[in-house]
Amino acid sequence: MSVRFFILFAFCIFFSWENNAQNIALYQQFNGRYDFTFVGNTLNLGENNTSQGCAELIAPSSSAVMNLTPSQQLYKAYLYWAGSGSGDTTVQLNGQPISAQRLFTNTLINSGLTYFSAFAEVTAAVASTGNGTYTLSELDVSAVLNSNAGYCTNRTNFAGWTLVIIYTDPSLPINQLNLYDGLQNIPTSIDITLTNLNVVDNDGAKIGFVAWEGDRGLAINESLRINGTVLSNPPLNPANNAFNGTNSVTGSNQLYNMDLDIYSIQNNIQLGDTSALIQLTSGQDMVLMNVILTTFNSQLPDAVLAIDAIEKTCDSNVINVQYTVSNPNATDPLPANTPIAFYTEGILLGQTATQNILPINGTESGQITLTLPNTIVSTFTVVGQVDDTGNGQGVVLELNETNNGANFSDTLIFKPEVTDLAPLVSCNLGFTRGIFNFQNYADTAFDASEATFIGFYESLANADAGINSIANPEDYTAIQTPQTIYFRVENASCYQIGQFELQTKNCPPTIYNYVSANNDGANDFFTIEGLYGIFFQFELEIYNRWGRLVWKGNHTQSPWDGFANQPHTVSNYISPKGTYYYILRLNDPGFPEPYVGWLYFTF
Repeated sequence: MSVRFFILFAFCIFFSWENNAQNIALYQQFNGRYDFTFVGNTLNLGENNTSQGCAELIAPSSSAVMNLTPSQQLYKAYLYWAGSGSGDTTVQLNGQPISAQRLFTNTLINSGLTYFSAFAEVTAAVASTGNGTYTLSELDVSAVLNSNAGYCTNRTNFAGWTLVIIYTDPSLPINQLNLYDGLQNIPTSIDITLTNLNVVDNDGAKIGFVAWEGDRGLAINESLRINGTVLSNPPLNPANNAFNGTNSVTGSNQLYNMDLDIYSIQNNIQLGDTSALIQLTSGQDMVLMNVILTTFNSQLPDAVLAIDAIEKTCDSNVINVQYTVSNPNATDPLPANTPIAFYTEGILLGQTATQNILPINGTESGQITLTLPNTIVSTFTVVGQVDDTGNGQGVVLELNETNNGANFSDTLIFKPEVTDLAPLVSCNLGFTRGIFNFQNYADTAFDASEATFIGFYESLANADAGINSIANPEDYTAIQTPQTIYFRVENASCYQIGQFELQTKNCPPTIYNYVSANNDGANDFFTIEGLYGIFFQFELEIYNRWGRLVWKGNHTQSPWDGFANQPHTVSNYISPKGTYYYILRLNDPGFPEPYVGWLYFTF
């Protein structure tokens, strides 16, 4: 990725209340037309002294005035209060109780004394009150100061508070404002490296500090440097007494035992700088660093990728990824052709790029078709990265390089399994026509716990579309066989088409041995069901009771209606009433033996 444009101290932050100290680290970052100011005051009535009654020099409350201009609109308000001891976590601001949301503590190794700083966001309360006087009360450190623990004798008895105000102003340039906090003491010296900087414009760059327990009367080797240059703001903050109980906002030098200092650093930061070194020294004065704020002119985009959905097809490792690239909270448009790469299991699947210039808070949606490796047979995770040329490297300088990626996990989908079905066979009703009942025939072809039966269809196209299902599978007439019947089963995502064949076979004919040739429409001829249109090679002979052949026919002739057709009989002469005998030879391999029987003829 390209260089991250947010300031991050090379110290770890621990927010657990049980830790002895919390090193300064990034808490919040704001990108836009933002700036900051301090509103706060000490509860100390004077510089620390050595008397045992030093608790009497801590006031029960103190006040400060917020006076934002009409163009400065409050965005965030964070209340910090601090003092000697392990912590008072409940105070009042303008009479309203405030409880700590985070607590920092620091126990000095050489003295064993503990100090604290508490934090609460009070944006809503400050927005409701607006400009005016803010009074903090109920911050009580008297018990620990009266305990003879050593705070008074060490001259480290203090209490105070500040509101860190983040505001917007349309007249401001696009800035990146970083808020760092923790509670870290300066035993002799501290080096803090601000890494991953990319200074686009140093005009108006500044840094602010909230520090506790600095004494104006102690100026022994006390300095504040950035990139090796001493910061000072004389006469309020001389170069040799950086932490001297002053307030850069109000110009007060009577902010006993706390400092609210703001310095310009535009001459200490160069264009293109990627890091800055802050060095703090103190030869005697105990200083507790609590909050640091930095403001840099920062007109940069901030590419963010979201994977919205993944479309899959059944039994395929080809997927369609739908994604959105946005430029939220940015300070500059995101250029077109910003590269996007997609991975799974560290394997590059495909690449694309944005199509348009994305304005601040603009978005662009797109999609890309990717093929997953054949080794993936079920669950997979697609990792997308915007501003990635396919090797983890970016080409766009951004405000925040940690939000370029997005993950999306999903599972490949598969068709339900359908086994082959044997042909369904029915009797040939003539010319391969047959009647079938396949209402429940497909039940054994699939697992009903994994798929649902949908219907039977006469064509594969209808089965694929799921339309025009067969309405009467329990009594279906196949006009001609063999005929293929298709059936459709579905699971939650896919469907599968199964099939079976309808076949007919020649079944034994049914012979009715009574003929009544009186043209009444019933038994007017020798009826043999399952013969005509089925056995095309049959031969039928009819004999009278004396054994004389009177009629002979096959499938080309109409059934016998009592008239003789043999040479030794009178042609077209109806046979007399009586009993006759028949021989039916089907001439079919399935029926090698002839059918022989008698019939009765009348008229």
